[in-house]
Amino acid sequence: MTLNVYLSGEIHTDWRDQIVTGSAGLDVTFSGPVTDHAASDDCGVAILGPETEKFWHDHKGAKINAIRTRRGIEQADVVVVRFGEQYKQWNAAFDAGMAAALGKSLVVLSMPEHQHALKEVHAAALAVADTPQQVVEILTYVLKGTLPTR
Repeated sequence: MTLNVYLSGEIHTDWRDQIVTGSAGLDVTFSGPVTDHAASDDCGVAILGPETEKFWHDHKGAKINAIRTRRGIEQADVVVVRFGEQYKQWNAAFDAGMAAALGKSLVVLSMPEHQHALKEVHAAALAVADTPQQVVEILTYVLKGTLPTR
C-alpha cells in the first residue's frame, strides 16, 4: 500500500526534510505547498500583474496557492500539519480543517506548550505528535505494523 502524504504548515524549519529522510524505504509519496516564502507570497502578482494594495497582492497569491493546496489535500491519504514556534500559522489551521472536513487522516505536529491554543485542531486529528520522528514512526506503523525500537 502506497501512502500519499501531504505535509502542510510552517516553512521555517527542516521538519519536512526530517520526515522525508526518516521515511526512506517506506512506500510513501510526499507533497506539500510551495515552501519558498517569497515565491508563495508573490506568485499572484508575478503571474497576474502588480497590485497597489497589499490586500489584493495577498489575495491573488492565496488563490493561486490554494490550487496546489486543495489538490494536495484532496489526493492525500494522510495530511500532516505542522504548527511551528515562531509564527501563527492560520493557513495551517485552515488546512487541518479542510483535511478533517474531507475525512482525511490528520496528524498534527505541534509543541506541547501549544496544546491549549490548538485543542480543537488536536481533537480533529487521529494523532498529535511532538516530533518529526514520531510522524515517521506513525507512517512506519501504518505501513508495516511494526513498533519503534527504543
